[in-house]
Amino acid sequence: MIQEFYKYQAQTTQHPLALEVSHAEGSYVYTTDGKAHLDFVAGVSACTLGHRHPAVTEAVKKQIDCYAHVMVYGEYAQKPAVDFCRLLAENLPESLNQTYLVNSGTEAIEGALKLVKRATRRSQIVAANRAYHGNTQGSMSLLGNEERKTAFRPLLPDVDFITFNNEDDIQRITNRTAAVVLETIQGSAGFVVPENGYLKKIKRRCEEVGALLILDEIQPGFGRTGKLFGFEHYDVVPDILVIGKGMASGYPVGAFVADMELMKLLSHDPKCGHITTFGGHPVIAAAALATLKQLTETDIMTQIAEKEKLFRTLLVHPLITEIHGNGLMLAPMTISEEVTNRLILSCKEKGLILFWLMFEPRAVRITPPLTISEQEIKEGCRIILDTLDEIQAKINLDNC
Repeated sequence: MIQEFYKYQAQTTQHPLALEVSHAEGSYVYTTDGKAHLDFVAGVSACTLGHRHPAVTEAVKKQIDCYAHVMVYGEYAQKPAVDFCRLLAENLPESLNQTYLVNSGTEAIEGALKLVKRATRRSQIVAANRAYHGNTQGSMSLLGNEERKTAFRPLLPDVDFITFNNEDDIQRITNRTAAVVLETIQGSAGFVVPENGYLKKIKRRCEEVGALLILDEIQPGFGRTGKLFGFEHYDVVPDILVIGKGMASGYPVGAFVADMELMKLLSHDPKCGHITTFGGHPVIAAAALATLKQLTETDIMTQIAEKEKLFRTLLVHPLITEIHGNGLMLAPMTISEEVTNRLILSCKEKGLILFWLMFEPRAVRITPPLTISEQEIKEGCRIILDTLDEIQAKINLDNC
């Protein structure tokens, strides 16, 4: 299969990990050679409840037996989507009461950008250096890394960049600004958390100048930080919330959420201000609803703090300088890019899945399923520490 993978399927890099997947269950991915791989990445934060969670699988199968796609988004009332949007509203602040369902996080960003321009009649968007919001043309315009954008220019005009957690930059948000778009926790930059009430200060400045605040919760959302959404840790409520990734525990989905009066602007002048064929797909919505029910009706989220503590307690090593992040969105930082590369690739051979972060070469992604057990955490951390010992021994030998 691997040769056909390279021949027929377009590649994102020249060196994919290229595991030949047979099946997956719980916290494990199994390859065609029969090997079990403990998954500390969860499809890049997407498989919230692990692989093939029974509640999600049952919901998907039940919905398929009823109907799949029947009409483009917003024309028909379909129970899985309606039930999901209602339950989500019940678990969000009052001002975040209506949801527009789309197919991915990047499409959700696109829809949110259109909404703020329609609402404010302004054009300037303020984003953050080292930000990542997706790879379509609009979301890529917010990407805070010029090296990754140059080959695809021109992109959206009138996008300005500030530095995350830099309070001096806040004054660059002005009465020309339609919206500020920030990740609640910067993902690709190395799981950088907001400090000193930074997000509250951003929101206050937005209110002063009439701009809207969009918070990108595509990665920290749906329980990953121990709360349903990361912004709940920081005493701030966005005007528009963007979600995706772990929303349906492994199924492709995204959404943006706002107040009904704001969201109505997409329905007229012009009508169909945003439209999507497969957004709100009933099978995907069933998976999202099952995921949200598991998060809100069980103790999964209450266990996150203890699981984070266990990771931080175990992952102590001379080659790890610090651990960034919150909850089960963690990024151990090694002493060098070389160490990080060797760690990730060596752990792959030992049956542990780790991954990189886009803009921080020393970071190691640890975003396991929220359902991961204490024993699985200990086993994965043992593999990491043993591998780091081997890398350190090689470094010491090379220095002799």
